[in-house]
Amino acid sequence: MNDKPLINRVANSSLININLEDFFPKAEIVEFDLKDYLFRELLLKEKDFRAAMKEHDWTQYQDKILTVFCSTDAIVPVWAYQLVAIYATPFAEKVTHGNKETCILLHYQDTIGALDRAQYQDQRIIVKGCGKLPVPPAAYTMLAHRLQPVAKSIMYGEACSAVPLYKKKK
Repeated sequence: MNDKPLINRVANSSLININLEDFFPKAEIVEFDLKDYLFRELLLKEKDFRAAMKEHDWTQYQDKILTVFCSTDAIVPVWAYQLVAIYATPFAEKVTHGNKETCILLHYQDTIGALDRAQYQDQRIIVKGCGKLPVPPAAYTMLAHRLQPVAKSIMYGEACSAVPLYKKKK
């Protein structure tokens, strides 16, 4: 029997692991559907809408991400979305436009766009795959686009079975 200790070569390697789940929004995302404030779910009556916004309990969005959209084919003036944002801003952590999936996508776009690429300069990167959170496939595309100009190599998956995606030519 061999009494040599097991060595975790992955942990000791120079691979940089990126798990996009780590960038997932931490705050709860709440959808605000303007349809509920339209006359017959089709028409926005300015006076009624303004009154409803004034009466609405905005404190329920405290420290949450509020995403505003309209689920019907109604023609909603742009100022209506802005008015919701104005009322929600003192309470919500963030206010965006679109449904929950769009909100998550925008979050990843902002987060990945703000990554400091210098820390990945000439590094071997592995992007973790499958997880428990609904990371949009577009986030993986954005990350590859953001890091490819500086990375030495980019792989996808787990270290034991990574799929090579990019290797800088010498």
